[in-house]
Amino acid sequence: MSTRETEAEVMVADAPEAQRFEARIEGDLVGFASYLRDDVRVVYQHTVVGPAYEGMGIGGLLARAAVEDGISRGIEVRVTCPFIKAWLTRHPEYQDKLSGTPGA
Repeated sequence: MSTRETEAEVMVADAPEAQRFEARIEGDLVGFASYLRDDVRVVYQHTVVGPAYEGMGIGGLLARAAVEDGISRGIEVRVTCPFIKAWLTRHPEYQDKLSGTPGA
């Protein structure tokens, strides 16, 4: 399980057994970004943030962790999740690094 911590004490980790990136605050699951991944591609399907945690930037942390993971693996990245698609629109610096099409 790879882990990243931000200044907001939100821990974002890849949970491959659950096929998702998880965001936790003090151990409590507060959001996730689900995926299907194999050796050649990853498809980011859905992002969920608990209602009590919306507006805190957690969705963006999940999107960044997921996209950066796909890029670092050097595999095709596909995005069907509307949230991550919108995040990519706001972060064009990732567009040229994606080996796949952001849409499905």
